[in-house]
Amino acid sequence: MRTSVSKTPEILATDVWFDADMMHVRLMDGREIGVPLEWFPRLRDASVKQRKNWRFIGNGAGIHWDDLDEDLSVPALLK
Repeated sequence: MRTSVSKTPEILATDVWFDADMMHVRLMDGREIGVPLEWFPRLRDASVKQRKNWRFIGNGAGIHWDDLDEDLSVPALLK
């Protein structure tokens, strides 16, 4: 007997930007999400320069800030 395993498509980010109170993430499928910086004290308290110094990890499955030693999972942002 074969069992079919359904794979959920990977959720990947393509861009990250900030405004005064929010972090915004554009997803590969065209969606854009915004989350309050209050949820992430390191990002909230960071300088503009530190916030802009990010890079994708896992081909866009995560976001890393070297200056802040902060990592965020893109799928977790959607939960």
